[in-house]
Amino acid sequence: MRRLIFQEYVTLDGYAAGLDGGLEFFDAIGAHPDEDNLDLLDSVDTMLLGAETYRLFAGFWPTEAAAEEPIAAKLNALRLVVVSTTLASAPWGSYEPGLVVRDLDAVRALKAEQTGKDIILWGSITLFQSLLRAGLVDEVQLRICPVLLGAGKSAFPAGGSPVGLDLIEARPWGTGGVLVRYRPTS
Repeated sequence: MRRLIFQEYVTLDGYAAGLDGGLEFFDAIGAHPDEDNLDLLDSVDTMLLGAETYRLFAGFWPTEAAAEEPIAAKLNALRLVVVSTTLASAPWGSYEPGLVVRDLDAVRALKAEQTGKDIILWGSITLFQSLLRAGLVDEVQLRICPVLLGAGKSAFPAGGSPVGLDLIEARPWGTGGVLVRYRPTS
């Protein structure tokens, strides 16, 4: 079975975005080191996104503005799957358009495919929270930025049953940041 890896930039207090949706806290880690993401992209062949993150990514990654980004070529070569009940299609610039699926059963089927590498989920907090509750997330990878927002959009679901996590890795990252990887146990 293919693994589903969730990766997110978060503040030290667990926010994935400010109250206004802003991501300015990314700057707290200085230049965004991409070496480990280049390695990660070698282990995945599918990018899973929710509709909102898809719109953000589609406005940047498959464009000329992103061409010089170290991960752009590998990211744009990934198979794109968008989970949305509102989108009819998912164009991706001059690249192959994404597949739009409607529910978590489609994600479950995607994970069960007999061939293929792992699946990466970037951003897409609402989708991540649903997938985590459904037991479909195999790894939670957080890039913790050294800043406290005090309020914003949490990366994690509120309420419900606790989700246990086993630490896979923790190491310094960026300027004062930490990369942590966990495996859900429940």
